[in-house]
Amino acid sequence: MSKAVTAAPTKAEAELQQVLRPGQSVELLKELHILTREGRLNQDSRRKLKQVYHLFQFIEKLLAELPEEGGEATLADHGAGKSYLGFIIYDLFFRARAGGHVYGIETRADLVDRSRALAARLGFDRMSFLNISAAESADAAELPERIDVVTALHACDTATDDAIAFGLAKQARFMALVPCCQAEVAACLRQGKALSLSRTPLAELWRHPLHTREIGSQLTNVLRCLYLEAHGYQVTVTELVGWEHSLKNELIIARRTGHRKASAAARLQELLAQFGLEALLETRFSLR
Repeated sequence: MSKAVTAAPTKAEAELQQVLRPGQSVELLKELHILTREGRLNQDSRRKLKQVYHLFQFIEKLLAELPEEGGEATLADHGAGKSYLGFIIYDLFFRARAGGHVYGIETRADLVDRSRALAARLGFDRMSFLNISAAESADAAELPERIDVVTALHACDTATDDAIAFGLAKQARFMALVPCCQAEVAACLRQGKALSLSRTPLAELWRHPLHTREIGSQLTNVLRCLYLEAHGYQVTVTELVGWEHSLKNELIIARRTGHRKASAAARLQELLAQFGLEALLETRFSLR
């Protein structure tokens, strides 16, 4: 009896297998429109998948530090959008485990409905999607009292700060944040002109609108890191992927230690005062 001959993979199939993570559901990626119906990956989707995979690698290591190696972990994905990140985390990490739950938080009702329908079709029973803002989520009855991991991939402007506030309220063990479009501090800089520095050479940092935007973005993330340290987190800042894949590339990883750093709180207050941003102590960076 002759043995069946297995057809060699096509060039496209071979290239795809080099990109995909082991165990990744091809059907899921088709449903998310990362892959075409023919199983092809275009350049834009390749960049998107690379970013999600890189963030997953960081999150996977954090989950493994939890009890039972993350088998019962709860994870909240803020500004979930089409929930690429949440679905891929579930597929690669939670699907093979008996416990754990992924929550997607998104303000656009159509995207939430689509994600709910997709999770039902795929049998991803331990995924929930909430049609609320990040700011509202800390008090949402649909969410548990404690969340182990909080993540936000390119949550725009103050949504990242709302995700941080959520993480603090839920005493999250870990936060993995990739901020995007930080406009609030830049607007405050333009409005207040950082009066204490206006007659020094440092005022050149925000004389031009483009520089105001960039220094505002940098300052926002520095303040966020100090804020997390002041509230009992150890913070690491690194690149998510190469700059050729995304200009919004800063990854902030926070581990809860429970030891508040008084020096970080003092530096935070000093920076806000120097740049004329004291009003943010009552909104974004409360130390109470």
